[in-house]
Amino acid sequence: MTIREFQFLIRRMYHDKDASRGVEGTFMWLTEEIGELATALRSGTHQERAMEFADVLAWLATIANVVDVDLEDAIGRKYGCGCPGCGRLACVCPDAEKP
Repeated sequence: MTIREFQFLIRRMYHDKDASRGVEGTFMWLTEEIGELATALRSGTHQERAMEFADVLAWLATIANVVDVDLEDAIGRKYGCGCPGCGRLACVCPDAEKP
């Protein structure tokens, strides 16, 4: 499944609910899922971690749908040619800098 296909799947399943909840409410759900991922990374099983990564990605796709951003296009534009900071496929930016 491509990122675009996944985003469309999430849109088909949840868009009406997500649009009525709005960006702010949906963002709160994303932050809750990120907290659950943090817990799973600290003390969860591999399966629990995998499920929490999936949840975070789903909520990210949800927010992108609410604000009409095509994630696959955005990712390709920002990272498709390498690191946005140094332009290389293997980043050589200093660790203190966020590319």
